[in-house]
Amino acid sequence: RLAESGGGSVNSGGSLTLSCSASQYTIGDYCMGWFRQGPGKEREGVASTASDGSTNYAPSVKGRFTISRDNAKNTIYLQVNNLKPEDTAMYYCAARVFACNHEYYDWHDSATFKYWGQGTQVTVSS
Repeated sequence: RLAESGGGSVNSGGSLTLSCSASQYTIGDYCMGWFRQGPGKEREGVASTASDGSTNYAPSVKGRFTISRDNAKNTIYLQVNNLKPEDTAMYYCAARVFACNHEYYDWHDSATFKYWGQGTQVTVSS
């Protein structure tokens, strides 16, 4: 089970820290990702973190968002800075058994992630 928290409403340029806690399994065994789905948009990959600490980012968030993991706490985080109205979305964390940099499965392919949280809403006003 995955549980997200930390969403909220902020002004453009603001920051938030999203958290995702896992129970019933160890995140160290999985590729962990953050996804988001805005109003009228498809779900898109935001960032991923592998057990070795390597990360991937969508071009739209690179330099503004930082994904991290704390295996001891079984939790991943997404620090979101310099938020823009287009970042408004429901943010989900997810886990998959395939490696983040798998040869055939892109890290941002939501269909390859088996476990999902319920999401946390981020709303950015201009």
